[in-house]
Amino acid sequence: NNLTYHKPYTKKQQILYQLIKYLHEVEGLGYRKISQKMNSWGIPTVRDNKWFPQSVFSILKRKHQRDMRIEELRNKEFPIKMSKMKVVYYTFD
Repeated sequence: NNLTYHKPYTKKQQILYQLIKYLHEVEGLGYRKISQKMNSWGIPTVRDNKWFPQSVFSILKRKHQRDMRIEELRNKEFPIKMSKMKVVYYTFD
């Protein structure tokens, strides 16, 4: 499972996610209010764009999907399956 490339979040992505999560869960703000606050504070998105409610929702959704994928697939222990193997040599004389 660890053979596929797994790019970690950058510092900026981590900070933005933690800020949005705090505003959403602790402060109880909706996506529209969070996007308005981020724009008023002058904080750009990762790609230096303006914030929209959909971009706030997308950050929370994608982080959750990523964490679930890592937890359920990447770190999953698969059982070892071994079958009976038989080697037969044929000689042609």
